[in-house]
Amino acid sequence: MARPGMKTIGVGLACGMLALSACSGSSSSADGRKTLELWFWGASPAQQKTMQTVLVDEFNQSQSEYDLKVTYNNAVDSNIQVALSANEGPDIVYGSGPSFASAYVAEGKLADMTPYAEKYGWQDRILEPMYESGTVDGKLYSLPNSLLNIGVFYNKEVLDKLGVGVPTTFTELTDIMDKAAADGLHPSVTGNKGWKPVNQNYASLFLTHDSGGKAVYDALQGKIKWTDPKIAQAVTESADFYEKGYLGGDDYQNLDFTESMQLLSKGESPFFIGPTLAYQFAGDYFNDSAGNTADLGFIPFPNVDTSLPDPSYTLGSTASLSINASSQNKDGAAEVIDYMMSNSFAEQMNKDWPGYWAVPLKNFDLDPADYTGLSKSFVQSMKDTVEGVSAGNYGFYAGTFFPPATAADFTDIDSVWLGTQSTSDFLKKVQSDFETEKAKGLVPPVPEPAS
Repeated sequence: MARPGMKTIGVGLACGMLALSACSGSSSSADGRKTLELWFWGASPAQQKTMQTVLVDEFNQSQSEYDLKVTYNNAVDSNIQVALSANEGPDIVYGSGPSFASAYVAEGKLADMTPYAEKYGWQDRILEPMYESGTVDGKLYSLPNSLLNIGVFYNKEVLDKLGVGVPTTFTELTDIMDKAAADGLHPSVTGNKGWKPVNQNYASLFLTHDSGGKAVYDALQGKIKWTDPKIAQAVTESADFYEKGYLGGDDYQNLDFTESMQLLSKGESPFFIGPTLAYQFAGDYFNDSAGNTADLGFIPFPNVDTSLPDPSYTLGSTASLSINASSQNKDGAAEVIDYMMSNSFAEQMNKDWPGYWAVPLKNFDLDPADYTGLSKSFVQSMKDTVEGVSAGNYGFYAGTFFPPATAADFTDIDSVWLGTQSTSDFLKKVQSDFETEKAKGLVPPVPEPAS
């Protein structure tokens, strides 16, 4: 889930040449340091400044052997695909999540990071579900850079104008959306323009809050089939939710996360349903100069099945970090990743860039009181998520915990939403692809949720 909401760039020969122009060989900087490369998506100038200061400059000053350089481009996934196929590319491989990484593991393009996990104590430091999501056959190949949860952003001023409070149940949520629609507003805003895997957010949301994390866990273990009635009900309920206009209405295909957050700030909807990473887009519209920072709130999505633990969390990651199997500087790449897997790094990044850097630590020691504005709200939401996960009250985001083809199937859940495929036929394909991937050992081991 690396870049939902960002404007995409066409990929052609120029991107392929760009990817191949950088090499994972042992180049050196002017002062004799070995150059380490990380390719990243096309973050905004302000975000790039934060990355330069907190990651690049601080890491380079922390040691004398390596010189880290970060290149930004929205076509990063395609660039990396071209480069890795030619045994080239950056030393640190940034991707859209563990399922993105596992496809390259099968091709031998990513290095086994297990020795570095042992050296740096990553397994003891990282939340168990997040660590395990990056393993294949017991070996570590990727680490998530950040936690996310999928929930409901709301505009307090719009709720006040509608004469309602913050919803605490699924029925209250949908009642408010109906009231908003009657008043000429969007019931909610979100969309998959430019990045169809956004669909996985809402598939995962209903699997968590309707089927329950335990049912999805059982499906991942092969204890039940993906065609099980509990899972089928969640898929059907998600289609009903879509058909009622609760996912951006007719504009779902025409909105991205940036545009959705803008509409929310303008009071054109009470809600934006989406992942916590969307905090990074909120700052452009909810800020001190606009005087509306306090208007933005966030809550976990209410359970559809009220027998499930409340609140429950859809656990996922914003992106993954791996080491290029062709890198000549694997030790340096591991040192960068270790640098990023720390509270000190998370503390600094979240001051100016909330939403993308909730490092998945067991001891997420950031204090909301140390932050202001959106950073304060984001840090609190992540502390709540860590607490919920530790209690076992979570489900699984498809792009993080499902094997790649199975996750890709859930990208196509809109075929059910649009009525071009039945829930039954959709889940039969999911089951078929999952069985193939399970036989290949591509399903990451994940801890069992409470229910």
